[in-house]
Amino acid sequence: MGLGWDDLAAASLARQFPDDPGTVAERVRAIGDLQTQTARSAFIGLGARFPGVTHAEITAAYDASEIVRGSTIRGTVHTATPEAYTVLAVATRVGQHQRWARTLGISDAQIADLWASVEAFAREWRTPDELRAHVDDWLSRHAPASLDAAAAGPGRYLGFAHGGLVRRPASGDRWEGQGKPVYGTFDRTGPATLADVVRLHLRAHGPSSRQDVAWWAGVPLKAVDEGLAGLDVVEQDGPDGRAYVDLPDAPPPRDLPGVRLLPEFDALLCGYDSKARDRFATSEHHRRLWNESNGMLLPPLLVDGRITGFWRATGSARRRPLEVIWFARTRRPRKAELDEPVAALESALGITVTEVTLSREAT
Repeated sequence: MGLGWDDLAAASLARQFPDDPGTVAERVRAIGDLQTQTARSAFIGLGARFPGVTHAEITAAYDASEIVRGSTIRGTVHTATPEAYTVLAVATRVGQHQRWARTLGISDAQIADLWASVEAFAREWRTPDELRAHVDDWLSRHAPASLDAAAAGPGRYLGFAHGGLVRRPASGDRWEGQGKPVYGTFDRTGPATLADVVRLHLRAHGPSSRQDVAWWAGVPLKAVDEGLAGLDVVEQDGPDGRAYVDLPDAPPPRDLPGVRLLPEFDALLCGYDSKARDRFATSEHHRRLWNESNGMLLPPLLVDGRITGFWRATGSARRRPLEVIWFARTRRPRKAELDEPVAALESALGITVTEVTLSREAT
């Protein structure tokens, strides 16, 4: 008998909402990675999964490099432990290599040399402008015909979007803020392979289709197949006509009653192929949450293991109101059910919620 969307959701919830393993680093290790181009997402995501974790604890883990943040898979920013970041860096190099070589019109060997040069330069913390100037200097000496291509829009990412660097706030604090970053070379914890990339995904997000893994990692399907060839996996048919694979020692599925306030780009959506995210949200609700024109996602409202709305606590003030919106024809969260998730949000972000409003949005 094949898997249904509810089966897939219950299996994924067991990985994304595990028993609390202890420290911030152990918590991040347990859930695999967090997509954090919105910097506050790491704080909100950990608070939603481990209520009571504090802003100070998460900040201290960043400061001690027990968790790291940088531009990796799909050119997006992720937070992970150094061990998982090492694996993400492998996927990033595979996914970004051909793109940059094609954009710049240089050879595979040259793109590898360019990235190595960037990493050597970033042994001291560097600003994006300094990295860009370094890339331009390298190209002027080794591939001057590529300078115009590098000056185009995507070229500004060349210095830091290959998985070899990590970033931190230039000011040295406010890890949850969107302030200016500086970048430094990431020292990998050891060798990693495409099999490790697939394993990391399945451990954190499975069961998954080949397309899920490819979308999440930003790599072609042939790279996923190469990774799968090095793993012992189990396979079952899925609800969309795709085969779904998983690790043999996957945890048992679980329910998740109650309410959670998830961050922008939460793994319950961004861990999967953007065309097949029905395990947690209907296609109609997904379209409401995801603005395709700018790639932004509203922070989702999770009710009884389903994404059925979104929430807002806009601004950067330490005291701010919270608005919770649920979609029509879904279960209305009770006001008392918001007490614990609001307290978790306050603790993780270091804010005080001054007022909670609850409203329905017709979809």
